[in-house]
Amino acid sequence: MSHSLDSFLRPRSLALIGATERSVWTRAAYANIQALGYTGKVHMVNRRGGTVLGRPAATSASQIGERADTALLMVPSDVLLETFPDLKAAGIKNAVLLSSGYAEAGAQGKQRQAELVATARENEVRLLGPNCLGFVNFVEKAPVWTVPVRGPILPGKIALVSQSGALAGQMSFFAQWQGIGLTYMVSTGNEADIDIAQVIDFLVDDPQTRAIGVFIETIRNPAFFAAAATRALAVRKPIVVLKIGASEVTAKAAQAHTGSLVGDDRVFDAACQRYGMIRVQSLEQLVLTCELLARTGPLGKGGLGVISMSGGMCEIGADRSVIENVPLPALSEETVATLKAMMPDFGTPHNPLDTTGAVMLKPELFGAVIDAMAADSNFSALLAIADVPSDQYDNNPLSISMAEHVAAALNRAPVPGIVSSHLARPFTALTQTLVENSSISYLPCGIHAAVAAFGRAFHWSRGIERGLAPAAPHRPIDGVKPRSEREVLGYLSGKGVPVIPMRLAQSAAEAAEFAASLDAPAVLKIASPDIPHKTEVGGVALNLAGQEQVVSAYETMMAKVRQAKPQAHLDGIVVSPMRAGGVELFVGTMRDPQWGPSIAVGLGGIWVEALKDTSLRLLPVNEADVFEMLGELRGAKLLDGFRGAPAVDRLAVAKAVVSIGNAALCLGPELVSLEINPILVQGARVECLDALAVWDDVTAAER
Repeated sequence: MSHSLDSFLRPRSLALIGATERSVWTRAAYANIQALGYTGKVHMVNRRGGTVLGRPAATSASQIGERADTALLMVPSDVLLETFPDLKAAGIKNAVLLSSGYAEAGAQGKQRQAELVATARENEVRLLGPNCLGFVNFVEKAPVWTVPVRGPILPGKIALVSQSGALAGQMSFFAQWQGIGLTYMVSTGNEADIDIAQVIDFLVDDPQTRAIGVFIETIRNPAFFAAAATRALAVRKPIVVLKIGASEVTAKAAQAHTGSLVGDDRVFDAACQRYGMIRVQSLEQLVLTCELLARTGPLGKGGLGVISMSGGMCEIGADRSVIENVPLPALSEETVATLKAMMPDFGTPHNPLDTTGAVMLKPELFGAVIDAMAADSNFSALLAIADVPSDQYDNNPLSISMAEHVAAALNRAPVPGIVSSHLARPFTALTQTLVENSSISYLPCGIHAAVAAFGRAFHWSRGIERGLAPAAPHRPIDGVKPRSEREVLGYLSGKGVPVIPMRLAQSAAEAAEFAASLDAPAVLKIASPDIPHKTEVGGVALNLAGQEQVVSAYETMMAKVRQAKPQAHLDGIVVSPMRAGGVELFVGTMRDPQWGPSIAVGLGGIWVEALKDTSLRLLPVNEADVFEMLGELRGAKLLDGFRGAPAVDRLAVAKAVVSIGNAALCLGPELVSLEINPILVQGARVECLDALAVWDDVTAAER
């Protein structure tokens, strides 16, 4: 089945509307068409007719005499809207618009863009842009790109999609410098019609594209973006994302702490985790990670074997692997014996493997040690550190011979292997010739970047092993709005969440009676839907022993709270047992305007704000998700019996967190944030001690 963007991005004929030799855009677009060797028909349109760049120009699109698949619009903005009826009359259904001054230019620009979209839809024309540079289909040599494309054009396996046309161009230049070819390069600009998610969806079906790199400023259709990412994960096609523009969360979410702790950028991290996308922090990382995975595909369950003829490089590789979470398994006993038999006596077989300077005299040794490591079942990928000559100074018979032996060994290995340069180097014409002659899989990115790319590749590969999360069961909205701590804890208890025992006292005598029935000192807390932060008004009393202390604390608390909050409605005072020891955790949910509800887990009590050590996932979560979240905390060691303390039962915690997340979903979309801080964990006993719910009452009133 063909994709809706097939005719757009695989055009068999092009029309340059508003073409003129005076225009730098026209000259660049036509130069690209010639440079790539586009074999389809190219039609020039200029309302004065004549010739443009040596080709006859029709006075309108409808005068071309045949339909073109895709048009590049280069007409003045004051007559742009008049162009669309002409496109419809010509049967042209796809148009690239590079003009700026639309939604990116304030309120008036947004209005112009709305008029543009309406006119395009009325005339059944799909739009890429405005404010974009167009696209290049390198596979079929079809460019609609308005700045020069640098040659030579290398065969590729990765596609680049960017909301910024300039950055798309820069990524393509870097890729070329590293000897990396592309399948597609698409600039989506303002995304008045076609957005980045639709292009990703198209590329998921493209057989030539094995990895997709994406630069994002904003996601306009999160649901479709998630659907496209889900399809990519299902066919094991990696999406590597560089997203900028972390913004502040809403004031209400920040008021409830969760928002200020995680931010909407952390929510996007959680979306990447959920939908199997790889997030990177630089354009270089984006291109190199795409290319590595395009060459290796998903990596198996073993780790990385690293081979170099430099002990220093091996040490750098080992250190970098720890930082980048790259598994470096030890050599099997059989492999150690094999390597000892072939290496000089001063060599020590281990991973990373220093081949020693013996390979300078015997270059075939490099290939032999790769063969030995490739046969070791502990490894699912290999990284050889060696330079392929790039200029006359390192172009010598030894370097060429070594590259040939390394290439031959990696090509016959049962696991994927990459050769990386020691330092970042250019991919020159000489390098290309040697790579083609030896069929070596070479990235001149340097060991630092290569190991980092492997780290992301291993993380992504483990994620696709888990597969897509099962569809969440439908959870009906309960239609209640618990507000006070007592109401929230009571609601959670009804949803299977373990909460601390509590009773509401409406007199000092009742408080003393309830406290006497406890097997621990008492805690008193003011119960009021109007007082979310009780300690600020004297609404908490701890560690009360005996009737007199409870009565005195009750009366004192009521007096202080009434003085501090005279308008607040007071339900009474909650009496609970005092808890001490154990580990305090924090669990909070928040609702992101794009990605919906999410849940954060971290160390609780005072540490949650001091350390901001939290892990985040989109809801719903399961127990396996929570186990991962707990393991991601910087303070995870505190859960495992740190300095003699009893270890936390992580399964009991996971069950509680899952129940909290499910309860938040049942409270519906008007819940801004639900926080439990702290959750006290003592071995297998898990209890929620305090809870807060924040509601979007303005939205509710409007509904």
